[in-house]
Amino acid sequence: MEADLLQCYGIDLTGGIMRRRTARWLRVKILGLLATDSRLLRAVAKPDPAPSAPVIPETGE
Repeated sequence: MEADLLQCYGIDLTGGIMRRRTARWLRVKILGLLATDSRLLRAVAKPDPAPSAPVIPETGE
């Protein structure tokens, strides 16, 4: 999540910004990351079901 916050919002968490922000501020940022193609979204999203193999009918030969 730290890398996503930096990449998407330019927020560097190493400067102590979290001490000056509210829980709501962080929630809004996290929801924003979940609404875009982010590492966080890929980490928590359910994988797409694998496509099923086509069924080839037996010819009886």
